[in-house]
Amino acid sequence: MFQENLAGLCFILSGVLFTIGAVGAILRRNVIVVFMCIELMLNAVNLVFIAAANTLSSMDGSIFVFFIMTVAAVEAAVGLAIFVMVFRLQNTVHADEMNLLKG
Repeated sequence: MFQENLAGLCFILSGVLFTIGAVGAILRRNVIVVFMCIELMLNAVNLVFIAAANTLSSMDGSIFVFFIMTVAAVEAAVGLAIFVMVFRLQNTVHADEMNLLKG
């Protein structure tokens, strides 16, 4: 009984975290904050996978979480490298002021 309630609470917490991340990614203009909001959304999805795998007594969710965490780590490394290069060129990390791709 407690296990089912825990899974439901994990789903609710995951929904709240995903919503906070989505709203932050849409409303913020600092690309580093947007990047952190995307990471928050990925972690919310990881929480859903773990809760569902625990409820279903399956290892599939843990395998998905492993791959998502690998992708998030690569995303963090590449994204931060891009942010450093953009900051060196333009001295800003605000999305409204970046125009490197304009012709």
